Amino acid sequence: MIHRAKVSWHRAKVTRKHREKQNGHKSVILWFTGLSSSGKSTLAHALEERLYHLGCRTFVFDGDNVRHGLCSDLEFSLAERAENIRRIGEMVKLTIEAGVMALTAFISPMVADRQKVRALVNEDDFIEIYCRCPIEICEQRDPKGLYKMARAGKVKEFTGISSPYEPPKNPELVLDTGDTPLEECVEKILILLLKKRIIKQNS
Repeated sequence: MIHRAKVSWHRAKVTRKHREKQNGHKSVILWFTGLSSSGKSTLAHALEERLYHLGCRTFVFDGDNVRHGLCSDLEFSLAERAENIRRIGEMVKLTIEAGVMALTAFISPMVADRQKVRALVNEDDFIEIYCRCPIEICEQRDPKGLYKMARAGKVKEFTGISSPYEPPKNPELVLDTGDTPLEECVEKILILLLKKRIIKQNS
């Protein structure tokens, strides 16, 4: 086992600023949070497609995909959810150092866990997007049938049913994904990115 005192951060000659200049846009973490079936992944991928056509370098980190590999050893207790978000936070911190825009679609139910990720990076590097959607609509969508199973007691510790969800207190953007068209939600995010000068008007 390597002692921590022997581990040091290697500072590369090619920096984040170099990569951002080459890419023509800034890198940032776009953190989509909300209940299951609130539209996080759908919105993140729709936004990524628009950004791709604008010439931006992006990557979507999806909750299910991450649990196939990086977090495959974790279950869904609050403690394991916290560890899931901690690992993701460290991963996306490295991603923006690579000059890439990280779009993350995770329920991430607890305010404290999301705040810990925000604290890992500079203030302007973390944009929290709350996909606000009534649980009734989430249940109507429910492509995996998870809400139905949770109501029947077949899925334990399910967010919104048997496990808590804490809405963001001061997110950078709130989108009512229950009744706002997908394209309109994408446009609102793009407007925010332009306002924050993450992307340029002529990207």
